[in-house]
Amino acid sequence: GTMKEFYRSSNGDRWLLCRDVQSGSLFVRHQANAASGGHMTDLDIENFLTCSPRHPEHDALLRLIGTLVEGGVEPS
Repeated sequence: GTMKEFYRSSNGDRWLLCRDVQSGSLFVRHQANAASGGHMTDLDIENFLTCSPRHPEHDALLRLIGTLVEGGVEPS
């Protein structure tokens, strides 16, 4: 599938927006930093965005979705 990193925390955790090749559905992949084992967890976007409290990675995903919806190109 295709993946786009949309947030990386100060401790090295990464959040990626992913597309499933088979179904075309989008989901969030959280990759823990190496120090905590580097585990990957796939999350439904709705579940990810509705979990509280809000964190910077939630705002980052909303910004990314906003640019996709508007058809805008992110400045490089």
